[in-house]
Order: sequence, then C-alpha cells, then structure tokens
Amino acid sequence: GRTSPRHCYFSDTRGGLWDSVKKAAFVIGSGILFLAAFGNSLTWHLQKVWGASGDFWQKLWTRLYTTFEGHDQALFYFGAMLVPTVVFGGTNALLMIVDVTAKPSFITRYRIQQDKNNPVDPAKLRNALKTVVFNHMFISGPMVPCGPELPTFHWALIELGAFALLEELFFYYSHRLFHQPSLYKTYHKQHHEWTAPIGIVCIYAHPLEHMLSNMLPVALGPVLLGSHLSTTCLWYCLALVSTTVSHCGYHLPFLPSPEFHDFHHLRFNQCFGVLGILDRLHGTDSKFRGTKQYERHTLLTSLTPLTESIPTSPRKDSERRVAAVSLKSLRGSQYSSVNYGVRSIHTAR
Repeated sequence: GRTSPRHCYFSDTRGGLWDSVKKAAFVIGSGILFLAAFGNSLTWHLQKVWGASGDFWQKLWTRLYTTFEGHDQALFYFGAMLVPTVVFGGTNALLMIVDVTAKPSFITRYRIQQDKNNPVDPAKLRNALKTVVFNHMFISGPMVPCGPELPTFHWALIELGAFALLEELFFYYSHRLFHQPSLYKTYHKQHHEWTAPIGIVCIYAHPLEHMLSNMLPVALGPVLLGSHLSTTCLWYCLALVSTTVSHCGYHLPFLPSPEFHDFHHLRFNQCFGVLGILDRLHGTDSKFRGTKQYERHTLLTSLTPLTESIPTSPRKDSERRVAAVSLKSLRGSQYSSVNYGVRSIHTAR
C-alpha cells in the first residue's frame, strides 16, 4: 500500500534502538553515579565530623523499626507517605511563594515561558490545589516489605536504576494512551489546562489518570522487586521532586532541566516520557530537537539564565506565540479526532 506522509516523517526521525540504549545508559548511569557520590560523601561527613559509626544507617533504621515494632502498616505510612509528603509539600511550598508573588526576581528570571504565570492566577491555582491534595492524600501505593535489615547501598542504587527504567516504560506508553482522542477529553485534558505548568500541578490530573499514569509507573518497581521500605521511600521522594522540577517552569542552576516536559505542555504532541529514552526511539522528540528549548535542555552551571545566553529570535518568538494561540483553540470544547489528526499531520510537515 501507499505510505502516508506522516509515516514517512516518523520513519525518518526515529532515533533508533541503539541511540535509545546509549541515552538510557547515559541518563541512568549519570543518576546512579551522582547518588553514589552523594551517599558516600554524606556517610563520610557523618563519620568524620559527627563521629558516626560505620553502621550508622543500620542503627538509625533499627531504632525506627523497633519504635514501630508490630505495626508494619504504620511504619509503611510513615516511610512511603508521610516522608514523601513532607518532601513534596516543602518543595512546592517554596515554589508556590515565587509563583504567587512573582518574587524574588533572581528566581523569576529563570522562568522558561517568560510571558506566563507572572504571577500565577490565584483562582486557577486554588482549583488545582483541590485536586492535588485529593490525589496525593487518598490515592497511595501498595505495601512493601519493612524488614529489620537495610539493603546494601549498592543494591539500593541498582534498584533505583531499575525503577527509573520501569517508570520510563510504563509512563511513556500510558501517557501516550491518554493522549488518544477518546481518552484525552475525558481524562487528560484537565492536566493540560496548564500550557505553562508550575510545580504543584505535576499531580493535577483526573484520579483515574493519576492512578494509572502517575502512581502505577512509580510504584511498580518496588512491588516487582520486593524492595525494602527505605529504598521505596527514597525512590518516592526522588520521583516527586523530579516531577515537580519537570513542571516547575523555572530552569534553575544545578537542577535537572525541565525544558523537555515544559515543551510537552507547550506543544502537546512531543516529549511524552520522563527520561526521553522512548521519545528518542519513537521519534516523538523530533520537533523538540529542532528548537531553542532543546539547546537549553542541559544542566545550568552558571547564574546566567539560558533564555539570555541562548535567546529566542524575535521572529521565532512571534511564531511561537501564534502557535500557542492556535493550539489553545484546538483544545477547546469541540476537541475531536479530526482536530487531533489535522494537528498531527500539520506537525509532521
């Protein structure tokens, strides 16, 4: 049969399996090396400066485990819910102060979409917070083992790497599924009300989507590997901070780049994954890789905002605003499979 233009487009722009494998090795490997260095440095500091023993972490866990002895469910809620909630709430509280006040300016100057959320609409934020609180407090992950012995640090790092790959796999495909016209309008459109996202809206979603596309990819790894509660707690904290940073709207120094997912909210049909591995494989980052946002998609190691060191040309900026207005109209109440197909073909060209 005759090959469609859209098929040819994606055939030409797919990164290929080997390219995806290299990207996975780099992203996961870099993360594991960073955590290993941080963990070893923290342990060394505790031992040398504070005089902690070599089995400091095990003693700390034993004391906590003994306190909750016979109450595994309470210990689970403490480690898998309370601690991640404090981390998630604390991180987003700081970001929301900036979002609501548009101050201090030394932070707002790192905003990715500079003409948006300056400051954020309070009514829109209050509406989002209701859903966020419900999703976070009433939809939790399954129980995991709470044994008396901690896993070795190296085994925990291996598990974290496996968790990240499983999250990428299940989030990418579930996310793309929710972008199908039959599911988008009922479930996923709510999350895309924020074309310029802020940190707290990372879990602003329909409860069904939150369970299947947010919670499941994160909780699956600890369940399949039978991971210890301590590793699960660390993973949940990392996942919540990571998705907060991805949605925060600020490309801040020495933090992971949020350009990839910010572009997804801006353009809708690009950048579906977490790490970008499967996007490279399927070619769903092809348009992103031709933009200034892709050039800025790196770790910022200076105090100069990347919007200043890699500025958008006036013409491109004007085109982007026109495209954003057009895209917003396509997301109106008359969203249909016809609109979806037209936009896909237009993007492919």
